[in-house]
Amino acid sequence: MRAFLEGYYRLLKLLLTALMVALVIPVSMQILSRYTGLIPRYIWTEEIARFCFVWIILIGAMIAVRDDTHFDVDVLPHSRDPRVEFGLRMFARLAILLMAFSFLWWGWDFGVLGSRQRSEISGLPMLSIYIAWPLAGATWVLFTVEKIADEMAAMRRGDVHGAR
Repeated sequence: MRAFLEGYYRLLKLLLTALMVALVIPVSMQILSRYTGLIPRYIWTEEIARFCFVWIILIGAMIAVRDDTHFDVDVLPHSRDPRVEFGLRMFARLAILLMAFSFLWWGWDFGVLGSRQRSEISGLPMLSIYIAWPLAGATWVLFTVEKIADEMAAMRRGDVHGAR
């Protein structure tokens, strides 16, 4: 399972890079069309840029959950007691899981709505955008469960610092 998650993580990073590169094209076309007369003004460029941006945000959030750089903020005080630290980390992980399940639950309805719609300008099925929310939730669940398993294994080993 760990090999699958590592491959999925690498795929997400590759997709994020590709989307960042892809975002440059419609944004550059918008800039060129507004400030020069070199190309005509295309309406679809704004919509495609917005679609890329949505996916960039959600894929970035998926990656950040695995990297422990999203949601988990040092708000709670640190303790010298490893059991208290473990409990605080589990609290943060469970909060992430709660958010992930909400994205999964309501994102599913969002995806069903998107399956019945098409974009007005580009004609793309809106499911191609709306599916990002439940996919983000499912990914957060996978990565958070992996982190919880790592934390529990570290606690059993007596590792004071945990699996961070």
